[in-house]
Amino acid sequence: MQQREEKQLEASLESLHARVAHLKGSLQSFIVKLETEHDRLTWPSVLDNFALLSGQLNTINKVLKNEKTPSYRSQVIIPLLLSPDRDEELLKLTEQRVPVFSHEIVPDHLRTKPDPEVEEQEKHLSAEAARIGPEVAQKQIQTLNKLCSSLLEKLNNPRDDRDSETSALRQNKPSFNPADTNALVAAVGFGKGLSKCRPPGSVPSGHPGQPMMSTGPTLQQVTIAGTTGHQAGMGGQGTQQQPGQPGKMPSNIKTNIKSASMHPYNR
Repeated sequence: MQQREEKQLEASLESLHARVAHLKGSLQSFIVKLETEHDRLTWPSVLDNFALLSGQLNTINKVLKNEKTPSYRSQVIIPLLLSPDRDEELLKLTEQRVPVFSHEIVPDHLRTKPDPEVEEQEKHLSAEAARIGPEVAQKQIQTLNKLCSSLLEKLNNPRDDRDSETSALRQNKPSFNPADTNALVAAVGFGKGLSKCRPPGSVPSGHPGQPMMSTGPTLQQVTIAGTTGHQAGMGGQGTQQQPGQPGKMPSNIKTNIKSASMHPYNR
């Protein structure tokens, strides 16, 4: 009975090893294609490779779940010999991955439990899940189901519907700000909000309190009037001069010129 179980175990292990080798070969060929033929690789060929890998994985799962397959969980692997020396046979069996079978490597390769850090995280998550009540958990499940259903509906909708919704949103969305438009029209049409100060030199001459721009002709006219004082004193035919106007003599200057021309020393 025991020999029969051992033979059955060996046969199942050989079959499983062969299927895993086929899966490994498929993975290696697919990786080579991705690395060397990525520029010529088409999407249908990628889908074919994924379908092949998925089929091989499903076959391995069926073999493991088969009733004739012995339970591997009840089998225990015990290292019979540990050595820090390099083992060429082990290196060949593991395809150059494991050179030695020492005390440092055995706990990682023959581990039947997760790492201590992973175990702590799993305990923490289990404690958090236990603190949540059934009602809260049910509400969270319903919310997650609604989100997944909404996402699936959006993914299953035709592309034309999504394009039409996008175009409708673009048409309804305003492309300008009415407040900015009104402010711009008020500034251009009525000068609202503009600065009232003017640049230097733009104020016209002749306003009270502003300096005269053309002082040269006034001084020249006063000089000419001083040299022809006799004509200024005798002439009453000219128009009356207005003070403060550019290019004309003030009345007090005319009086002084007249008195100087009537002086006896100037006759």
